[in-house]
Amino acid sequence: MKTVVVSIGGSVVLSDEADSSFLQKLTTLFKKISEEYKLFVIVGGGSIARRYIQLGRQLGFDEDTLDLLGIDVTRVNARIITNLLGISNKEIPHTTSEALKLNLPIVVMGGTDPKHSTDLVGAEIAEKTRAVRFVNATNVDGIYDKDPKKFRDAKQLKEVTIDSLIAQYGTTWGAAGKNIFMDEPALAIIKRAKLTTYIVNGKRLDQLEKALTGQPFDGTTILV
Repeated sequence: MKTVVVSIGGSVVLSDEADSSFLQKLTTLFKKISEEYKLFVIVGGGSIARRYIQLGRQLGFDEDTLDLLGIDVTRVNARIITNLLGISNKEIPHTTSEALKLNLPIVVMGGTDPKHSTDLVGAEIAEKTRAVRFVNATNVDGIYDKDPKKFRDAKQLKEVTIDSLIAQYGTTWGAAGKNIFMDEPALAIIKRAKLTTYIVNGKRLDQLEKALTGQPFDGTTILV
């Protein structure tokens, strides 16, 4: 069975208000995908993690501690998803090696260590499993030439090369709690492993399904 990996942003799973109906639809989709693919779901921390990180930064915590706060939130979010699924692991793995040992239709996890986000965890899993697709489900419709939340004339990029992204963003982790389309160290793995990578709005379940199953979708394809 082929493998698909999805890194789903915490703000897709849980924004300011809990949406139980959406979460049930999301996990129903994951179960549908698992009938055809082995599925790894890596869950981010989102705005809740960023709030804790902001508070910790104001209190003078070091960057590794800030990362650990965010990781704790990703694991709580992951636990919500895995309990809804019912066919995945109950305990959340602490490492990708632990996750790879689980013989289940769907494996769910959050963050692992400081100095990277769940995007890198997803890219690492995708590389180790030789996944056919790595899907990054965010809260925007792909990558834009500028921030679409700030600029009305922002244009969606249907395709972008991994080399141009690395040239623009680099591959070095900067600080905890950044809100960008992809963790910089993950870009290095995507390039090295030549991962087929899609950026899609995880709130749009019809487009997420298309990305997960390799159909044309409304989002961005990273060319490797």
